[in-house]
Amino acid sequence: MERIDVAANRKAFRDYEILERFEAGIVLVGSEVKSLRAFKANLTDSFARIEENEISLYNMDVAAYAQASYMNVEPKRVRRLLLHQKEIQRLKDKAAQRGFTLVPLKLYFNQRGIAKLELALARGKKFYDRREDIKRREADLKIRKTLKSRRK
Repeated sequence: MERIDVAANRKAFRDYEILERFEAGIVLVGSEVKSLRAFKANLTDSFARIEENEISLYNMDVAAYAQASYMNVEPKRVRRLLLHQKEIQRLKDKAAQRGFTLVPLKLYFNQRGIAKLELALARGKKFYDRREDIKRREADLKIRKTLKSRRK
């Protein structure tokens, strides 16, 4: 069995400069896991925050599982992330610096079928940084097109 991607935060790559990535476990309720297996999750606008040596994930939307009836939980509830204490301390030190934030990138099931979250230490991009990325991407595309046309 391979890694199964459930949700990705594509806006994070546009709005943030990704500096470091971490794999974190996530505390879920049974109906939430069923909903994730049905790919009913959204990471857009979600973020993580360190509070008292614990990392919490905010604004992750996991749709209610229809067959769970009264066992469902609130879709945008705060969820706890599981990391080693050393990793949490390292993240706490780095996130305390001005301009750094913790952004979830991907939600997936690993080879053992356990839900994991790829968390990134990131710095917000300014508007002109995003514009530079677009220019660079367009220049690369133009170069690839000219090289491809020359090969023919």
